[in-house]
Amino acid sequence: MSFLSFSVYPQDDQQKEPSKANPRSAGKTVKTEPFDDADVKTMASKCVSLETELGEISFELFPEHAPESVRSFLNIVSLGYLDTTTFSRVVPNFVIQGGNFWTREGGVGFEMATRANRRLPDEPNRILHERGIVSMARGEEANTATTNFFILVGDAPHLDGTFAAFGRVTKGMDVVDEINKAKVTDEKPEKPVRIKRALVVNCER
Repeated sequence: MSFLSFSVYPQDDQQKEPSKANPRSAGKTVKTEPFDDADVKTMASKCVSLETELGEISFELFPEHAPESVRSFLNIVSLGYLDTTTFSRVVPNFVIQGGNFWTREGGVGFEMATRANRRLPDEPNRILHERGIVSMARGEEANTATTNFFILVGDAPHLDGTFAAFGRVTKGMDVVDEINKAKVTDEKPEKPVRIKRALVVNCER
């Protein structure tokens, strides 16, 4: 198994992670999800496997840099919410994007729709946005990330320190590249590739 290189900003005693826009939400009553109480060590021991129509994509996670992004992602995967969704946005030579519940086969019920709209705190960090990095998609406004994520097929330094990079592909970049070759119109693939099943697995060390 070949692994991609992983970089963070150069070490500097004066440099710290970019400040988070806001802490984890408190005081709100939400349904408990599987990884809500997981610590960083527990989350770091977990990897994710996406079984797509074109093959498997696996990646490791970096909760030490983006704990709430990782926590949310592990939750939606373990609950089966990514199953049968598609990579609904493709930008050639840049990214493939998934996580849109409304692309799911069979529709989206009230509970899933509510979950899809739950916003995450921004978690800019020192991970460089390089080929193979997995990061959270969001709008122009702060704290608008929800469940949509993207995988980079090329380096994107303009995203560094702004978007929440939270993982790295360890297997299946050939699959990512193949998805990125899709014919698109306004970044929408003509035949979106579907995630048949997404799984939380123990990482192989």
